Amino acid sequence: MPETLTAFLPDGLGPAAAVLLAVASFFTSALTAAFGVGGGVAMLALLGLFVPVAALIPVHGAVQLGSNSGRAWHQRANVRMDVALPFVAGTVVGGIAGAFLVVQMPDAWLKIGLGLFILFITWTRMPWIARLSRAGLSIASALLAVLTMFVGATGPLVSPVLARFLENDRKGLVATHAAVMVMQHGLKILVFGLAGFAFGQWLPLVAAMIAFGFLGTIFGTALLERMPEEKFRKWFRLLITALAINLIWQGVTGLV
Repeated sequence: MPETLTAFLPDGLGPAAAVLLAVASFFTSALTAAFGVGGGVAMLALLGLFVPVAALIPVHGAVQLGSNSGRAWHQRANVRMDVALPFVAGTVVGGIAGAFLVVQMPDAWLKIGLGLFILFITWTRMPWIARLSRAGLSIASALLAVLTMFVGATGPLVSPVLARFLENDRKGLVATHAAVMVMQHGLKILVFGLAGFAFGQWLPLVAAMIAFGFLGTIFGTALLERMPEEKFRKWFRLLITALAINLIWQGVTGLV
């Protein structure tokens, strides 16, 4: 069985790691479906342990595209298009700009950057977001679309921006977040595809992760109003911090 599974995996990725990533996709998707944030960061950190850095951002983007598409469809009744449309407009502009900025960074430095980015978005408060106008929403989405070309998991930055306009609509926030992230990750996949990234060898793994992720979305949606959020996020942040520190450690040791 392991030998058969290996035939469908890219070089360097073992069956055990593939199964772990697929199962993890269930839980990370459930997390985002319940809270509207967190799953993408967790998946990025976990993928960073097994996937080569050159493939990390595009593979993560493909998985997140499928995961967010499933969540947007499953929660489609709650998507707030009045908020999503200006965000999508800015995302298109930022995606086009990002197409001219995609560069290859050294393996070690990219891991250090990803680890620091994860720590930043996990622990930093950003009160300035509350002062954004709708024009600011479009501008912010353009900047985030550029940023996602390099760091991948911008979901935790997108959520507080959307929350400015959906303060009393938690279901709308989660569903609208999924809808706008579909556009952001879709543009990223297009850019990396045009840049020559070979998605073909990763498709079986990505498809399995998306399938498990959709099951997680169904489960997480059911927990949207019942899960004890504060306690769960406390332990989630500790886990994410450990994974981010591990990424930074890998990068630092790679520089030595």
